[in-house]
Formats: sequence, C-alpha cells, structure tokens
Amino acid sequence: MEPGTVYIVGAGPGDPLLISVRGQRYLAGADVVVHDHLVHARLLRLAPARAERIDVGAAAPQPLEQDAINLLLAEKAREGRVVVRLKWGDPFVFDSGGKEALFLHEQGIGFEIVPGVTAPVAAPSYAGVPVTYPGAGDVLVFVRGHEDGSARTPRIDWTAIAAIEGTVVCYGGPRQLPNIVDALLAHGCPPEQSAAIVSHGTLPGQRTLDGTLAELQEKLKQTQQKEPAILVVGAVAGLREHLRWFDARPLFGKRVLVTRSREQSGELVQMIEDLGAEAVEAPSVRIAPPTDFGPLDQACSGAPDFDWIVFTGANCVDAFMRRLLSGPWDARQLKGPRLCTMGPATAERLGRYGIKPDATPIESRADTILELMRNGGQLAGKRVLLPRAEATRELVADELRKAGAEVTEVSAYRTIREPLPSGGDRDIYKMLLDGEIDAVMFTSPTAVRNFVEAVGEEQAADLLQATTVACIGPVTAEAAQGLGIAVTVMPQVYTIPALVRAIVDHFAQPVAAGQAD
Repeated sequence: MEPGTVYIVGAGPGDPLLISVRGQRYLAGADVVVHDHLVHARLLRLAPARAERIDVGAAAPQPLEQDAINLLLAEKAREGRVVVRLKWGDPFVFDSGGKEALFLHEQGIGFEIVPGVTAPVAAPSYAGVPVTYPGAGDVLVFVRGHEDGSARTPRIDWTAIAAIEGTVVCYGGPRQLPNIVDALLAHGCPPEQSAAIVSHGTLPGQRTLDGTLAELQEKLKQTQQKEPAILVVGAVAGLREHLRWFDARPLFGKRVLVTRSREQSGELVQMIEDLGAEAVEAPSVRIAPPTDFGPLDQACSGAPDFDWIVFTGANCVDAFMRRLLSGPWDARQLKGPRLCTMGPATAERLGRYGIKPDATPIESRADTILELMRNGGQLAGKRVLLPRAEATRELVADELRKAGAEVTEVSAYRTIREPLPSGGDRDIYKMLLDGEIDAVMFTSPTAVRNFVEAVGEEQAADLLQATTVACIGPVTAEAAQGLGIAVTVMPQVYTIPALVRAIVDHFAQPVAAGQAD
C-alpha cells in the first residue's frame, strides 16, 4: 500500500462479513479511515488501533458536506498517510464515490476503487429474492430513492418503469416508499404483481414485507414504514416463500447480550449471528497484560521443573502460551510437567497450541480437579504451577496445598472491569429495562460479578428477570444465583458451542400454556 494514496472501499450494505478480501486488506493497513456513519462498527476494528477514524456520514455527530469530504481525503493523503475511504454499499452505485475519485484525480492524488456488495442486490438476496431468474424477464432496473429523506417521488418515466417485463429494485426512504408504490400502480403496474420491501437488509434486524403490489400498498398504510428500505417489484419476489433462508434461522429476531471480553468474544459473536441472532456486545471485562512480566517469565523458564501445570481457564492458557512462545522458549518447555485444564473449553484452547492435557475434569471444581490429578499419583510434595489472573484467588490452589502440593501461583494477565455501553442505540441498561434483550450470556463468574457491579447489585436481578440468563457451567451459574440472578439455561457440556446450542434449544421449546403473549 502506497502512502499518500486514497483507497475508496465499498463496505457492503450492513453485514460486516460482506466486505471484500481486498477491502479488508487495505483497511488493516490504513493510517486514516474516513467512513460513512452506516458502516458497521465491527469493520472499523479491522483498522490498526493507531489509525485515525473519522465519521463523515449524514447521521454522524459532525457530518461533513461532500466538498469538505473531498478536501479532507486530499489533505490526509498529502500528509503521506494511507487513507481508506470506507463507504456503505458500493462506491460507484448511487453513491458519491465517483465524485471523490474525480476530485482526487484533479488534485493529482493516487486512488484505487475497491467495489463493494451493493444493497439492491444483497438485501433482496438475504430476503430470499433473486433479482433475476430465468423466465422472469431480461431487464433489471435500479431506481435511486431516499437521497434527501423527503417524500418526493423520483423524477423518472414511471409509465415506462411500470411496463418493464423484469425486475425493478428501488431505494426508498420511509416517506417515499408509499408514493413509489402508488406511482407504479397509477402508471399501469399490475396490482397482482409480486413485490417485497426489505428493511435493515443483511443485518440481524432485517425485516421483510411481501405480497402483491396492491397488498404492499395497504400494508404500508397500516405499518407506517419508519426506515429506508429496498423495494423489489417483479415475479422474482414471489420466490421468497421458497428461497428465504436468512430470516428462517433458529435465532433470527433474537437479541443476545454477550458479556465476554472483546478479546475473546469474536468466535462466540459469530456463532450467535450465524444462527440469526443480533449479538449485542457489552464486554464486562477487558484482558490486559500483568503489571510485571517478571514472575511469568520465571515460570516459563522453570516450567520443566514442575510436576503439574494447572490452567483454570482459556485466558490462563492464552496468557501463558503467548508469553512462553514470544520468549526464547518453545512448547518443549511443557514436555516434563503434566498438564491439567479445567473444563473442555480450556482443553480446547490448549489444543490450539498443538498440546493435549493429561487431565480435564468436566466440572470446574477443586475436588474434581484433585481427584483427577491424584490418579497420576499422590500430590504430597509435588510442585504445581498455577497461572492465574492478577489479584484473584483460586480456590484450587488452597485445596492443592491442603493435599500437600507445593503451589506456585503466578499472575499471567489482568482483568479490568468495563462499564456497560450507554447512550445512543446501544444503551444496555435501557435495553434491558425496556425488555429489548432476549438472552444474556455469562461465560465466567468474573463476567457475572462485573456485570452486577456495572448495573448495581440491587437492580441486577430485576433487570434480568424478564430475560433468559444462560451460563456456561455450574461455577458461573452459582455465581449468578449467589447474586440473586435466576439461571434459565446451562448446557450439559461446559463449552461455548454447547452453550449456544442450549440457547437455540431453549428458544425452540413451545411456549407453555398461559405464557403466550
């Protein structure tokens, strides 16, 4: 990537996974990201932490006019920085990407265009509507709509559009859509023509109205559309009943609050969203390096001298292994000691480093761990290394000492409590208070305690009373119950995939008699 170059990148219509590989690569090397307000927040995290991020969308706190955006791009490029202009949808489809590129050309500044998935194709596709289909006409027309948010109908030849034997796809603002439908019917489009309106396309909150054009006209009067949407008119809209997939997934329409640290939540969030839910990220904890790496480095160096190394969680595994592998050592340091991992999820995390544990209790309890470790001989006099979070107490250490083991505890990482997101459309407290969260997931006792501290111990139980509380295992569930929180879901196997599957099974159960809305 050349400094002083502007990369105009299409981010796609919503789903952050729809960005191209090329666009993702440029974003990962950006010095400055100038982005539309509608671009998914998860995409912005792909840029380096040092990168400057500038929101210039119409709904941004300080929106910029197009001329000002052009000047901003040129200014940042002239500073010798790699600039990514991240645009919603495709830069050259009903967008100002062409204007920006032309301005850069006139200024003698290098640029590159990275196409993006465009909304009038992607939103219908996610709704189960192909914009073309053999036998459904040979014409596909895109109509620009909600540029200024007014109710004004686009100034086009509606008689010609209504007579098209094919598909018409139209952007429309909430005030425009009824007028566009009225215009199509008034200029000869058959009332029985199939049609669909897709809002929040490709996102977990996607909503689709479908039927004949005349039925949609009536539905729009009854529902009072509140957001921009994509209107599809043509025989292809009639295929939705057979081809819908996105909104047919088991958790579609559910909002799941993820309290896991952002460093660890990526895989969990993806699992939830692959099943159709909207993952609301509210990390209650942030993982940070220990205050002093000295004791951890000493433990890595002396690892062969221990009889056992006990990992009580995935964070312990990651913190220890990353430090081990970043120094002058390698995995051969672990050839001598036996390894114990608390629970299948911790064992799976160790397995990612190509190492299998010698003992893995199903339950993360001290007595279960000791029993498994004793199967390898008496613990009296054995040297045990226990990497853990800084400033925390591991009960298993106390039990090991009672059994006669010489336990060395070492701080491998720190956990820092994070405040709940507040303000805007991600005010977690308000969302819980208004019943807008369907499930809350806790994957550790620390997450439970930090969440309760963030919302207040007296309010926590009441806030979660109307939602599904899912805990990864009995230790986490006990922490929640000890704080007055009723636990609804707990899997039989204490892993993230099993927890997600248990949530799916919970919502698949029929509503009991007397509990229906």
